[in-house]
Amino acid sequence: MTDILIIDGRRRVVIENVQPIIDGGRFPIKRVIGQSVEVKADAFTDSQDALVCLLRYRHEAETGWHELSMTPLAVDRWCASFPITKLGRYFYTLTAWSDVFFSWRQEFARRIELEDIGLALLAGALLVAEAAVRADGNNQLQLEEFAKALGSVKPEAGYAQAMSETLASLMRTHPERSLATDYPVTLCVWAEPVQAQYSTWYEFFPRSCMADGMLHGSFAECEKRLPYVAFMGFDVVYLPPIHPIGLSQRKGANNTLSTSNEDVGSPWAIGAADGGHKAIHAQLGTLADFQHLLQKAQELDIGIALDIAFQCSLDHPYVHEHPEWFRHRADGSIQFAENPPKKYEDIYPFNFETEAWRELWQELLDVVLFWVEQGVSIFRVDNPHTKPFQFWEWLIAEVKREHPETIFLAEAFTRPKVIYQLSKLGFSQSYNYFPWRNTKSEIESYFTELTCTQVREYFRSNLWPNTPDILSEYLQFGGRSAFMLRLVLAATLGASYGIYGPAYELLEATPREVGGEEYLNSEKYQLRSWDIERADSLKDFIARVNRIRRENPALQQNQRLHFMTVDNESLLCFAKIAEDETNIILVVANLDPHHTQSGWVSLDLELLGLDTRPFQMHDLLTNARFLWNGTRNYVELNPQVTPVHIFKLRRRVRTEHDFDYFL
Repeated sequence: MTDILIIDGRRRVVIENVQPIIDGGRFPIKRVIGQSVEVKADAFTDSQDALVCLLRYRHEAETGWHELSMTPLAVDRWCASFPITKLGRYFYTLTAWSDVFFSWRQEFARRIELEDIGLALLAGALLVAEAAVRADGNNQLQLEEFAKALGSVKPEAGYAQAMSETLASLMRTHPERSLATDYPVTLCVWAEPVQAQYSTWYEFFPRSCMADGMLHGSFAECEKRLPYVAFMGFDVVYLPPIHPIGLSQRKGANNTLSTSNEDVGSPWAIGAADGGHKAIHAQLGTLADFQHLLQKAQELDIGIALDIAFQCSLDHPYVHEHPEWFRHRADGSIQFAENPPKKYEDIYPFNFETEAWRELWQELLDVVLFWVEQGVSIFRVDNPHTKPFQFWEWLIAEVKREHPETIFLAEAFTRPKVIYQLSKLGFSQSYNYFPWRNTKSEIESYFTELTCTQVREYFRSNLWPNTPDILSEYLQFGGRSAFMLRLVLAATLGASYGIYGPAYELLEATPREVGGEEYLNSEKYQLRSWDIERADSLKDFIARVNRIRRENPALQQNQRLHFMTVDNESLLCFAKIAEDETNIILVVANLDPHHTQSGWVSLDLELLGLDTRPFQMHDLLTNARFLWNGTRNYVELNPQVTPVHIFKLRRRVRTEHDFDYFL
């Protein structure tokens, strides 16, 4: 005789196909304050019994679960949503059961024979009496009265009692759920600040803030640059590493190995005799000066993001104090960093396979916590894909345990699976392939993947058309219109984007060598002078684009992006729709930076909430207004005038006085 199943065979409900779920529940999904989590699942049983399905959720600081009744969407498919109101982790799961009372009730409603009705009333009375035992207070008294009534009324008079909504409400509150099926996995949500989803970044080098480009800049000079950044509408200023820079093997201009005393070196070659990752470059100022910069930025509603680069110069104190943290070559010397064909002779990478890995991990966590204690809550992490996945999962969780407001941006230009894995492990945002997605098919395919697949549950793109390492071919040869177009695409395709300036607004487009993406005379290796008031600057255009982002909620989220058909491969069209559907932005872009392009846009009227009446398309860049009608509408864009429309859709509204206007 075979053994009886170890599970309780009386539990007859199946729960499966739960969404959202990442890798079977191994990783959390992501949300920000003010959003909700919509949970869908299949729940069914082997009979026609009435099913009850509940969504259960709680914040990590709570011990008890909140429960929400799930609504049937279709046959055996259920749905419910819960709100995100606090930072930190939320947990959610499901439970479902065949409800004996409501199964009895739906069967009772079909009975027509008085004898059957009488017996059914007695059965119902027993179920209600059992519920009264589970209840207390006034609910218990009411249930006892219903049980008594059902057991004593004549069959022809019992229908009203059995189908009473008051009774139904009481029975929902006190169900028999001892045979409920619990979903076996507790799922998780990381709840982060709104800025983790919607942010506008501006990168600049503090040491190049001096007007003449000859003297080394300081935090005091950075403060003078902040109003300029605020004018353009950026709310995050990202600073490359602010630490002492090594002298040994210091790089010169354009990454040369021959240097002079005037060469300032790469900020990513961190560490010198006067300190390492917890120290500040003496020419930038003191820790007090940095804290003053944080305060001035906060007054302008700007957050300061610091670079976390876990690597060392040859002169870093770690090299002498902890040589076991580095990889040694056969001759005993420490191996410098390489990424063939690139060589970084001025940098030692950490050896994360060292026997002393626990001590190394703890010290690197202490570095992050040190800057959190100074008031920094946003970090751009350099090359996280060259460090262990487990390390980042541990470090980010440790930081967020006490500081859930922290935001981590992954600078991971690497293979797709690696980029996605880092996001699953806890990175709030990530760099991505946007700089190299230039054609219509490339953009549509890539952003469909990011916003219309499961990827959107854990991966948030931060779109950068340029960085100090990336001057794309499109910008090198596209001219002013290319810079305008790529900025608008970054600012509208994604809720978060950034630029490296002032190189971007001043149209810096000269590479170090033909076929390369490194800037000539890159700020990574030398001081630069920037005339931020230059007449041809894009600063006013950028300010207008960022104002449009602030005023239109549709552009502050990634979930509701929809591409429209255009009969010209050089024209791209997409809509962003706010969650409440009251704000709709339509972008039409000419991807050809040199020639006028025209075509017919085909709109999904149902998706946009439109009917046969004309509607107005208000270009927020130029303030021009166009009256469109129906599905197909004509567009023409001269890139030398403006390469892109940012339309706000305004529907026709009729007042009580029969006066039409566009809202």
